[in-house]
Amino acid sequence: MFAASVAAESGVNCVLIERKARLGSKVLMTANGRCNFTKDISADQFLADLGERRIADWVSEAIRECPPRSIVKGFKSLNVPLRRMADGRMFPADGKAATIVHAFGDLLRDEEVPIVTNCPVKAIHPGFVVETKNFSLAAKNVLVATGGVSYPKTGSVGDGQKFARDLGHRIVPFRPGLIGMETNDPKVVRLAGRRFEDGRAKVLSPDGRTLFEHRGEVDCESFGLSGAAVYNCQRFIEHAKLHDFVLEVWFDRSRLQLRNLRPRPVKEAIVTIGGVSLDDVDPHTMESRLVPGLYFAGEVLDVDGPTGGYNLTLAFATARKAVTSMMKR
Repeated sequence: MFAASVAAESGVNCVLIERKARLGSKVLMTANGRCNFTKDISADQFLADLGERRIADWVSEAIRECPPRSIVKGFKSLNVPLRRMADGRMFPADGKAATIVHAFGDLLRDEEVPIVTNCPVKAIHPGFVVETKNFSLAAKNVLVATGGVSYPKTGSVGDGQKFARDLGHRIVPFRPGLIGMETNDPKVVRLAGRRFEDGRAKVLSPDGRTLFEHRGEVDCESFGLSGAAVYNCQRFIEHAKLHDFVLEVWFDRSRLQLRNLRPRPVKEAIVTIGGVSLDDVDPHTMESRLVPGLYFAGEVLDVDGPTGGYNLTLAFATARKAVTSMMKR
């Protein structure tokens, strides 16, 4: 949606093809339906917060050209009332993700962008021909922005990665990012259903050294732990490929140290780690290094960030970079 909006406002002819029957199914789920669409921080702070130098270096140019505060200004220009939280997280003022989806829908309607919904793409053929069940479209350039494999009911079923693989690109294996951790520790199980807003979680080495720490919500679930503090620790554990660690959680003046934790399945993850290899895509253009005219943006790539508006910002910035690169071609 963001890419089509940039294209429309730039005078680039485009067609938006959507697998699901409506636009924005994944956006409607974000932040429990409230849509934390970015964070009001500088580009430098955003890149530092990503925590993964490989990812930060790769997206640096796109983020600097489309920093979080520009995204905030963009939604204000669409007359979307906004609410800023104390930590900088940005939401629509009414707390409804549908407000963000409608803002995109209104812009695309006003710019007369053709939108084809309920239309899974079957294949992208060199040339390009985009094939669907009922018709095919010829295009000079194609942008794949199909997301990861989390919450497949929203349409994120790995289509884009399949298209990329079929065209010769390497795919980094999928892993869950920003997801709850399973434990049967009775101290956690008996608190199932409790939410602690002012919590903290730490990842410790076996000898007790702090490897990572995040303050934020800690939720006790029937399966174990969730909440922003736990999600960001799980993402760190996944990227660091830790197998032997201790998760220390603080909440309600209590401290627990837990071992042998397991992440929930990738289909439940807020973000998918893995995807189209960054080595096969030019970070200065978002264009494939293997197939000229083919572009990628967002979670279809092996790019992810912490919870708190970072992943939508990454999607927006890489989408804008792809479309402006097409314009230069």
